[in-house]
Amino acid sequence: MTETRRPRGVVVLPSYIDEDDDTVGLADYQRAVQATDRLPPAELITPVMGLFGEIGSLLAVIKKKRRDTTAYATYDEAILEELGDVLWYLTCIVSRAGLDLSVLCQRVFRDYEDWDIVEPQFGTWGDVPRARPPGTDAEVLDRMSELAELAGEFVGDLRARKLDGNRDRLAGHLVAILRAVIFTAEAADIDLDRAVRVNLEKTFSRWPIERRYPPMVDGDLPPNERLPRRFEMCVREHHVNGKTYVMQERNGAIIGDRLTDNKRESDDYRFHDVFHIAFAVHLGWSPVLRALLRVKRKSRPELDEGEDGARAILIEEGIATFIFSRALERRLFEGLDHLDFDLLKLVQVFVRGFEPERCAPWQWEQAILDGFRIFRELKQHRRGRVRADLIAHTMTFEPLTEEVLHSDDRAASHK
Repeated sequence: MTETRRPRGVVVLPSYIDEDDDTVGLADYQRAVQATDRLPPAELITPVMGLFGEIGSLLAVIKKKRRDTTAYATYDEAILEELGDVLWYLTCIVSRAGLDLSVLCQRVFRDYEDWDIVEPQFGTWGDVPRARPPGTDAEVLDRMSELAELAGEFVGDLRARKLDGNRDRLAGHLVAILRAVIFTAEAADIDLDRAVRVNLEKTFSRWPIERRYPPMVDGDLPPNERLPRRFEMCVREHHVNGKTYVMQERNGAIIGDRLTDNKRESDDYRFHDVFHIAFAVHLGWSPVLRALLRVKRKSRPELDEGEDGARAILIEEGIATFIFSRALERRLFEGLDHLDFDLLKLVQVFVRGFEPERCAPWQWEQAILDGFRIFRELKQHRRGRVRADLIAHTMTFEPLTEEVLHSDDRAASHK
C-alpha cells in the first residue's frame, strides 16, 4: 500500500517526498513518476511523443519571454510548468527503459574516462547543474537551440527501430537531451528542484493517491446560507405555444426561470443546470445554485458580493458553456473515464481568485463527468429526478414516468 502524509491543500504527496524540504531526490522523483504514469503500458512511443511535444511548448514559452521581456509576469510560471512536464516525460522514458535516473544525471557532464564512475544515490535535481562548471552564454544559447534537434533525432531513431534492444543508444539520447534541458533551465533562470516540486504537486492533484475533498466553505454559516447537503430536483420539459421549455421543481416549488437552448439550432442545453448541481456536489461551489435556492451568504457582505455575486455567476455560466462546447465535439464525454488535462487547466484559469481555485483538477474532472452523465440521461428521457448528496459527493438520476409525475403533482397540491 502506498504511504501518504498530510496534504498541501487538497494535494496528497507520497510520504517519501519531504514536505519540509524544497529539494527533490532523483530516486524519489523517479519513483513518484512511476506512480503517476497512466500512459499506455509497455511501450515508449507515447512518452517519447509526449517529451517531444513538451519540449516544443517549453521553447515556445521561452521564445515569448525573450520577445516580450517583462511584459507578462506569468511567463516564469509557464516556463516552470513546461520544464517540469519535460522532466516528467523524460523520467517516464527512463523508467520504462529500465534505466536509473540518478546514474544518467551523473553522466550528463562526464567525459569518456569517468563515464562509469557513479554514486549509488546521487543527490537531488538541484545537484545536477552544480556538477559542472558554469556554462558560457554561447553554450547556453547553443544548447537551447539544440534541444528541439535532439528531440527530433530521438523520435527518428525510435521510429527507425534503432533503439530496439539497444539501451546504451537510448541512454545516450536521454543524457544528451537532459544536458540540453539543464542549459535551457539555466538560460531561463529556473531552479530544477522548484520545477519538479511544482510538477509533483500538479501531477498528484491530477492523479491523486487519495481523493480527499476539502471542507465545505459554508460550514460555519447559518443553515439558510448553506448549500443544502442533500436535495433532489425534478426536471422536465413543457411545451407551450410551440416552444419547448425545461422547468425544475424542488419540494413542489418551481426553481428558477423556464429554460430554453437560447440557440437557433437545438442542442438540449436547456438541461444544463445539472452542471451547476455537479459543481456543488464535487466542488462545494455554485453561485448559480446559491441564487436559485436562495442561500446566498448575506451575513458575510464580502462573500455575498465577491463569491456569490453577479461576476461569480457569470464565470460559472461561462464555464458551463465552455465545457459544453467541448463536450459537443466528444459525444458529450460518453464512454470517457478521464478528461484532457488541458481542458481542466483552462477551467482552473476561469476561477483564479475565487473559491474553487482551491479545488484540485480531479474534482473538476469528477464534476464534469458526473454532470454530463446526468445530462445524457435527461437528453434521453426528457425528464427525471436528480438527487444530489454533497456529503457523499454523489449524483443519481431516476427517470420519471407519467404515474410518478401525477403522484408528485397530487402530493404537491395537498401541501
